[in-house]
Amino acid sequence: MRIDVLTLFPEIFTHFEEWSIIGRIIDKGLVTIRKINIRDFSEDKHKRVDDYPYGGGPGMIMKPEPIYSAIKEVKSDNSKVIYLSPQGKVLNQQLVNRLSKEEHLILLCGHYEGIDNRIIENYVDLEISIGDYVLTGGEIPAMVLIESIIRLLPGALGKESYKEESHFNGLLEYPQYTRPRVFNGLSVPEVLLSGNHQKIQEWRKYQSLKNTYLKRPDLLENIQLTDEEMKILKKIKEEFDRK
Repeated sequence: MRIDVLTLFPEIFTHFEEWSIIGRIIDKGLVTIRKINIRDFSEDKHKRVDDYPYGGGPGMIMKPEPIYSAIKEVKSDNSKVIYLSPQGKVLNQQLVNRLSKEEHLILLCGHYEGIDNRIIENYVDLEISIGDYVLTGGEIPAMVLIESIIRLLPGALGKESYKEESHFNGLLEYPQYTRPRVFNGLSVPEVLLSGNHQKIQEWRKYQSLKNTYLKRPDLLENIQLTDEEMKILKKIKEEFDRK
């Protein structure tokens, strides 16, 4: 996979690329991340990339010409152009799964009061938001999107461990424990120490459904549960609705 990040602040991504799993995925050659400085495509002698909004209003708007030239420089037939925007589709695991199968992503990071809408309407394939709040620019959302995608690439994580994580199958993950066995008088659930893998899987399924029901019940509206999972969920509801 190739990811091109169009930004006014490419230096922000320097340590991001070296960090933990992301650095290892890059070292394996599974993804190439390039930072493209939009300012390099400005034809203004002062490399200006913004201007006042037509109709008045606060702040500055990123001009269309440098952005268009930057997109044109890196875009190919298999590219998908994504604008990180608070007005975009809210990022979720299903969208991440779909984007992880793309060959080339171009991530456009806005700044100031945003970008000229002619770019969004004519040269952007998808707008993505990481939540219903506003940040100064699109760089941090771009990092969130990059990490969420590249960790799903084949060979990125050992034994596809992401399939056990929250949201991958629509549910929240079960609780996790490690040594010591007893901490401040609090013990690890006995079933996890039993060595009975079937019982452990049953416990994890129950806990995953319980976590989802108690913390994010809205997720249950959007997934298709098996008959077994429906029975478990009914038991959980009966247990906690009595409290």
